[in-house]
Amino acid sequence: MNNFDPNGAGIKGRGIFGLPFSLDDAQVVLIPAPWGVTVSYGGGTERAPRAILDASPQIDYYHESYGAASWRVGVAMQPLKEWQAAYREGTEVRKAAKKNIAALESGKSGTKDVSTVNAACERFHERVERTAKSFLEKKKLVGVVGGDHSTPLGLMRALAKKEGDFGILQIDAHCDIRDAYEGFTYSHASIMANALKLKEVKRLTQVGIRDYSIGEKALIDSSKGRISTFFDADIKKRQYGGQSWKETVSDILKTLPKKVYISFDIDGLDPKLCPNTGTPVPGGLEFDQAVYLIGAVAESGKAIIGFDVNEVSPAEGSDWDANVGMRILWNLALWAAKSNGLRPR
Repeated sequence: MNNFDPNGAGIKGRGIFGLPFSLDDAQVVLIPAPWGVTVSYGGGTERAPRAILDASPQIDYYHESYGAASWRVGVAMQPLKEWQAAYREGTEVRKAAKKNIAALESGKSGTKDVSTVNAACERFHERVERTAKSFLEKKKLVGVVGGDHSTPLGLMRALAKKEGDFGILQIDAHCDIRDAYEGFTYSHASIMANALKLKEVKRLTQVGIRDYSIGEKALIDSSKGRISTFFDADIKKRQYGGQSWKETVSDILKTLPKKVYISFDIDGLDPKLCPNTGTPVPGGLEFDQAVYLIGAVAESGKAIIGFDVNEVSPAEGSDWDANVGMRILWNLALWAAKSNGLRPR
């Protein structure tokens, strides 16, 4: 740290964001989750942790949360090599998942491959949970770098056991509350359905939703307030009617408890910011709107107990998606640290 120049060129190969921190001395620890087995449209999310890591040294370190000392909070990511076996297994299991998806899209019944996929996904989530638990026991603030949107379930499970009751703030184009979508228990489209099975998850607040099923809307309406959804169309109506984003964010914050987990699906943003994500939908949040919301949670007195960024899909010859994804990750890491009272080293 003493020899690190925060005004110098970002150095690749040093660590996430080019920072000089190990897993031991970082206060915020990131788990890479190179897993994209159940994606149902575009693919490539399993390559996102590598792409985000490679893009991350381009960040500049001054940030509203801690000013010039922001980099000293300390952020580190587990080495990707520790997850290579999982990456290889996911790549292989993806073949079985695609067979099942192809059958369903042809109007046929699902295949026997579903059980193979579900078993592999459960092993992956158990590993994420064990890894998260080990970091939480060391009093680290933990985030997940996906991967498809199924990947943070293990972290949510670990936090439920450690923190007790909490709420989830989901920024997303989709509700993701389908039960075992396409037969996959741990589908990317079922992450919040699985999260809601945790009794500790008392509230789910969704922001930016603009593509959802009839069944999902019915589930929201019958949730007795456990699910609060700020549909993108309603957000835009408020905006066009003269309501400020600050006022809308104030209403969002009212739905959240003291402890908040933030799950950030990159397709919650306008697709011009993430054109290669697997299931892009017109509309969505601007980058600055999303960052304002994250900061507002931190400054409201709530504690951001964990977070994830997911569904970033790298494109051949372009690092735009990874660039945007790593900047969302940077904001999540710092604002989460700030909300927990962590101090720069």
